[in-house]
Amino acid sequence: MGLRIAGRMAGQRLAGSAQAGADSVADRTGARPVTIDAATGSIAGRVSPRAAGRTTAGVARGIGGFFRPFRRVGGSIFLEVVGVFFLLFVVVFGNWAWRLRAEAVQGPEHAKFLVYAGMMLLFLYLTVSSFWRARRK
Repeated sequence: MGLRIAGRMAGQRLAGSAQAGADSVADRTGARPVTIDAATGSIAGRVSPRAAGRTTAGVARGIGGFFRPFRRVGGSIFLEVVGVFFLLFVVVFGNWAWRLRAEAVQGPEHAKFLVYAGMMLLFLYLTVSSFWRARRK
């Protein structure tokens, strides 16, 4: 959408500069120059909306084609970074669960141990699935 608007703005500016150039020639000579567009009755420098849309679509397709390999590699790297981030939580919750392992069977810390172990398993799953998805890409 932004590329389409930018293409229209560029077309309007080009049409405006062409019109301004023709006006300055008319001011110097006292008459407007006759062009093929003026003879046919159309406005000089005007671009049809369909042509502007096709041009914008072509530019967008070219830019998308250029960035396609980077998008694939970038997505894979993003998944690996997220996997490492989740691995940090696995280490933290695993450490806390390891400290409470002796009191896990009997004692007041049983609920905390279960929460830490559950969070460690959740983040372990997220880590493994993130690296697995990165490998599949």
